[in-house]
Amino acid sequence: MTSIPNDLIEEICTRLPSKSIARFRCVSKQWCSMLHRPDFTELFLTRSSARPRLLFAIEGKDEWSFFSMTQPHNPYKKSSSLVVAADFHMTFPSGRGLMSCFPGYASGLICLTQMPFLNKEVTSSIICNPNTGQYSILPIPIKHTYMRPFLGFDPIDKQFKVLFIKDDTSYYDDAGPRILTLGAEKMRLRKIQCPLTHWPLFPKGICINGVLYYIAETKDTRVIVCFYVRSEEFKFIDVEYFSFLGIKWINFKGIFGLTKWVPDAAELRLSVLEDVEEEEWTEYLCTLRDGMIVDQLTASALRVVGVTATGEIVLSKLCLSKPFYVFFVRPGRSSTLQRVEIQGIGDYNVENSNDHFVEFFVDHVEDLNLNDVKYLKSSEGLNSIRKMPKLQHMEEVGERDRDMS
Repeated sequence: MTSIPNDLIEEICTRLPSKSIARFRCVSKQWCSMLHRPDFTELFLTRSSARPRLLFAIEGKDEWSFFSMTQPHNPYKKSSSLVVAADFHMTFPSGRGLMSCFPGYASGLICLTQMPFLNKEVTSSIICNPNTGQYSILPIPIKHTYMRPFLGFDPIDKQFKVLFIKDDTSYYDDAGPRILTLGAEKMRLRKIQCPLTHWPLFPKGICINGVLYYIAETKDTRVIVCFYVRSEEFKFIDVEYFSFLGIKWINFKGIFGLTKWVPDAAELRLSVLEDVEEEEWTEYLCTLRDGMIVDQLTASALRVVGVTATGEIVLSKLCLSKPFYVFFVRPGRSSTLQRVEIQGIGDYNVENSNDHFVEFFVDHVEDLNLNDVKYLKSSEGLNSIRKMPKLQHMEEVGERDRDMS
């Protein structure tokens, strides 16, 4: 290796997965120092951002398996279908008898909550790095387990924060919003002020350029909540006139948007919040030509799963199917659609695949900074989560929060 210049080694390493970088840092002290340098980390992120991936999680028996695939750079060639092999990342335990939900994704990290099927009470909330398997169990006090977590990222201070909002006004009316700053010297839940009492209508949010958006209800109306992660301030947009049935909130080229797939008409309806302060919306309608979707049965099962940074709307099914397709739609006057078949997901792609739910995260980028954060634990501890009884887990989380407070 001494015959290969260091700058060439760095150039090669910028094209590798982050897992490989973690291994190569163990080669020698020289390699460890070289691959930890800020300029290399920044170059790796720049290269990774130029080739974003479609990350997806498949629900199995008591676990989620994470895969990713390269998003097609030019998916609108003459061929009617592409075949892309998925790369396996890790499995993460979902808990026995628990229902899992992904309330947020921000800058490479995923928030996962788990709750009993017959109870809205959150059993645990976990922040996970799907590339490395590192995780952190969030401290949630027992008396506030009806609070929903939303993950946000401040791109200026490079801070991740988790906002906790109570789920229902009938429980613990004195429980105002809480905020948790990941990586702080003392990781603890802090009370913050909110000018309007509200509770989440859906358990999912989306973070765009330092603003966390989620849909909520008040005593009088429905609102879009805009939470500014850095300043920890709230803004509310009245959207009582919106029907949220089948709606997906998206990042449309750096702007918050709502989109809905109407299979009978083969239409994509898109509402984009052009100006947050003035509350100005722009409406778009994308109609697909006959024959773009394989058949009407396929169309009726599709849902919007996100929008790429270049503006392609991504459609797929809620459950795994055989074969398994993802559709990329480029909206415009002459809308185009590309069907991509995903292969390489192993035993999941079997006859009973309809039992497996799928969650998608568009424009996933690998960031070496996430591999080094001290508040994330090694993936070796995942077995302890898998074996931990629900009651014991609740008590441990509650004890930790009481110690912090």
